[in-house]
Amino acid sequence: MQAASPSLRALRERARTPTDKELAEIPWLIGLTEPERERAINALVVTETQAGDYICRIGRPVTYWFGLVDGLLKMSNDDSMGPVITFTGVAPGGWFGEGTVLKHEQYRYNIQALRKSRVAGLPVETFDWLLDHSLGFNRFVMHQLNERLGQFIAAREIDRISSPDLRVARNLAALFHPLLSPNVGGVLRITQQELAYLVGLSRQRVNEALSTLSAKGWIRVEYGGLRVLDLQALRTGDLNS
Repeated sequence: MQAASPSLRALRERARTPTDKELAEIPWLIGLTEPERERAINALVVTETQAGDYICRIGRPVTYWFGLVDGLLKMSNDDSMGPVITFTGVAPGGWFGEGTVLKHEQYRYNIQALRKSRVAGLPVETFDWLLDHSLGFNRFVMHQLNERLGQFIAAREIDRISSPDLRVARNLAALFHPLLSPNVGGVLRITQQELAYLVGLSRQRVNEALSTLSAKGWIRVEYGGLRVLDLQALRTGDLNS
């Protein structure tokens, strides 16, 4: 087993119990019975990350199921064999890595903070217990897996899109997914540089794409973020129509 990197050790050292406000932002707690909820809350921890911190690293054994309380994360491949490929972004309210936790295997991807973020973690042992005892938890995980599969199928399609404007549109739609990112609401706090990291384009090209999408009436650029005006258009719209 590889030794933990300094940032991963620091994340564990900074872990604390979640506040009531943070618990209210964890979407799957609402589906639990009172005994299940109590067990989950007693096990949950929250840690603060800085931009560039890794929450998960390729090859590390899984120990927690993670969720983003606040901030922005990206899921990507290992950069040791070539350019980094970003698979998806993780927006507030999103929980990720349930497939890895279910299989108790090592991570096959990196999860890195793009800005200062707050991340919640549920120990694998508690995750397993909830799977064995909670119908509500099982339903949530099942829906997560189903939506995640659709998300990655869509990601493959996005890779084949030659239009940078549509690439930005489809990536934005993924960040506004109502189940995978339930706490985003109508406005996503994101900078053009952060979006550029997720999409794989230059900041200047992302700025041009946002202007195009805004002119189409699909989004509105606001101070510190983006407001979605037409989510369906971002998902499937044609800029030439």
